[in-house]
Amino acid sequence: MKRLASVMLSIFIVVCLIVATERPAYGYVDPGSGLLALQSLASVAAACGYFFRRRLRLMFNRPVDEVKETIPVPAGKNKSVNAA
Repeated sequence: MKRLASVMLSIFIVVCLIVATERPAYGYVDPGSGLLALQSLASVAAACGYFFRRRLRLMFNRPVDEVKETIPVPAGKNKSVNAA
């Protein structure tokens, strides 16, 4: 967790330095460029979600062991499934 916080802090510092030292571009930016940038970010987010879908599902769902512990067993039933 400390490593993740350190990496995030480093990225934040680099972004702040880039913004603080920007230079004029002296160029033309098309009005649709902002929408293209948003579309690119959204597609990257969707691709990451698809790639890490299994980990995301595990993160938001409870483990199977916890679910089995919370299901009450009726008094007359045997806990063993294979018992005859």
